[in-house]
Amino acid sequence: MSNLQKMFIEDAPQQVNDITNPETLSGHVLELQKLEDEIKMDEEKLASKKAEADKLSQQVIPEIMESMNLKTMKLKDGSAIEVKEIYSATIPVAKKGGAYNWLRENGHGDLIKNEIIVSFGRNEDNKAREYANLAESNGFQPEQKLKVEPMTLKALYRELVEKNKDLPSEHFNLFKGNKTKITRSK
Repeated sequence: MSNLQKMFIEDAPQQVNDITNPETLSGHVLELQKLEDEIKMDEEKLASKKAEADKLSQQVIPEIMESMNLKTMKLKDGSAIEVKEIYSATIPVAKKGGAYNWLRENGHGDLIKNEIIVSFGRNEDNKAREYANLAESNGFQPEQKLKVEPMTLKALYRELVEKNKDLPSEHFNLFKGNKTKITRSK
């Protein structure tokens, strides 16, 4: 009898007596624990492999290709290697106000989506229609949500960088790097 089986019997002797086969239960629990441990190890291995692939894709290969003055390369077997610039721009929650002001002041206010959300209960269709016409004068408080779509902000960042301009880092989290794309032959 395993330690886990003994613990089942010690912790809940009455319940164990009611179970026809406590060894089967403890066996499955041990199997689950083993699988969970293996999954954790596999996830750690996968994360390590992803980090290694990212380093090759974002640093090693782009640096070698740059030293050879290459952006793309086609191989005899039909596959191709291309180094692309990648961009990322996000707005930290704590800096939303400043980022939105900067966007508005610099002619990009149209990127900001302004949503007003009002919720009504069941069978309040008439109130919803009335609210659409009367809004706050009818006593409802709308919830206002401002946001900038991530892909739109990324496109703006790329566009500005290509024009030798930039987004201010005091309002935005910015990343510009390289990524290697391999197109395999068919």
